[in-house]
Order: sequence, then C-alpha cells, then structure tokens
Amino acid sequence: MSRSGQASFVIFCWLSALIPMLCVIALLAFLAARGLPTVSAALFFGDTQPLAALLGRALVWDGIWPACAGTLSLVILSAALAIPVGVACGIHLAEFATGRSKAALSLGADLLAGVPSIVMGLFGFALILLLRRSLMPDATTCLLLSAACMALLILPYLIKTTQASLEGLPEELRLLGPSLGLTRLQAIRHILLPAAGKGILGGAVLAIGRAAEDTAVILLTGVVANAGLPRGLLDKYEALPFFIFTTAAEHQTVGELNRGFGAALVLLLLTSGIFLGAHLLHAAMQSRWRTSA
Repeated sequence: MSRSGQASFVIFCWLSALIPMLCVIALLAFLAARGLPTVSAALFFGDTQPLAALLGRALVWDGIWPACAGTLSLVILSAALAIPVGVACGIHLAEFATGRSKAALSLGADLLAGVPSIVMGLFGFALILLLRRSLMPDATTCLLLSAACMALLILPYLIKTTQASLEGLPEELRLLGPSLGLTRLQAIRHILLPAAGKGILGGAVLAIGRAAEDTAVILLTGVVANAGLPRGLLDKYEALPFFIFTTAAEHQTVGELNRGFGAALVLLLLTSGIFLGAHLLHAAMQSRWRTSA
C-alpha cells in the first residue's frame, strides 16, 4: 500500500472513531440544553412537599418522582428475574452443553433476541386474557407482568454475553482448576467466573439499560399515568419512558416539552448510575478474587 493509501486509511479510521463520539456529544449537549434548566425539585415533586412524597405520604400529580420509583422497581425486579437464569444458561452453553442440545439452546436464545419488544408486550397482554378466562378471573396487567416480559426480552443479552465471556477465556486458565485439584463446578465458581466477570457484568448492564428505557413492553403490561408510587407487585405503576412518550405526544406548551427533555436527562443519569454501580461492583469482585487467590 502506498503512503497516500496508508494516510487515507488512518484518516478513515480516525473519522470512524470520532464521528460516533461527536454525535453522542452533540446529542448530550442538546439534551442538557433543553432539559437541564427544568431539573429541579418541582420536576420531581411538583407542588408536593419532597419529604412527604419520598415517604409516600402524599400523592405527586405533576412530578416524575413516581415514574422514577416505578422505573427503579421495574429494573430491579426484571434484573432479579433475568440475571440468575441468563447467567446460568450462559454457563451451561459454554461449559456443559454439546452437540444438538447446544445448537438448539443457542438457536432458542437467538430467536428470543429477535423478538420485537411490542410482540413481547402483546404476549404479556394475551397471557392476562388467557388467565382471565381460565385460572384467574381477576388477573390484570401489573408491575410483575411487565417485569416478567422485560426479563424475557433481556434474557438473550445475558445468555450470549456470559457464553462469549467464558468461551473467550484462554485454555491455560481452564487447566488451572484441574491442576489444583478442583472439581469442575469449583473451577467455574472460583476461576472462570471471576475471570469472565467483566464481560458478564457488561452484558448485565446492557440488559438493565434496555429494561430501563423500553416503552413498548410496558405500554401493554401495566404502566399508566398518575398511578402513584408502586404499592405492590400486582399494582399499576408509572415509568420514565412512558412519561417521556406521553409528554412528547401530548404537550401543549414548550415548557411541557422541556419537562420531557428533563425526564429524559434523568433517565440517562439513572442508567449511567447503574453502569457506574456495576463498574464498582466488578472492581470490588476483582479485588476480592485477587486477595483470595
């Protein structure tokens, strides 16, 4: 390759890296310019006293605090349902499954990953209709149904990232367990999982971010406006993506639209906080593993 060709290739690589970064910076700057002026106690609590709203003693009608609480509840419950199953399935595919069973499980995970979120929402809604006509006449959409459908939606991320993280480990690391006299399960727990922890946590963060921002699933499975703080698993709830959607679709003034931008900024900060927490958790796990090793 000539020098001019090499220089053109280097410039192309730099542009390929800079353009997405500049797009993200421009998006963040636009979001901050529109939403940051609205971020205040009034955005979260409206005219309600903050302490009374935080303790659930007073309803919040014109603030996003119930939507923040609903989003956190949805994310935590979805993660609690999906992460153990997804990680366990990924471990099985990477370490135990062989032949046709591995191919069948991998195909199932791939098909589940290709299901659109609106179809998953329709599945949850159809499930409620089936329960009403059979076992539970009083069944209705709720937080638990949304979390279960969301868990199914994010499950493939957890399965594939866990499988890829374990299969990408070097072979000498796999031989370390038997050389130390460890059983296969002990080697997976004490050697392979800590070594693959960064990739597994990365998949968990992506899955949690998807659970925090998806709107199509929750539209059909339990989210409503002005539901207040979630009181239980079988109650309706509010969520930030739904608030942003309804604000963008039904705003009457520029101020109302800016409140939607403020809610989007809060949602972005929420997912960033989750990512930071996962990073700190991974650092603590690595430090503990190195100390014990």
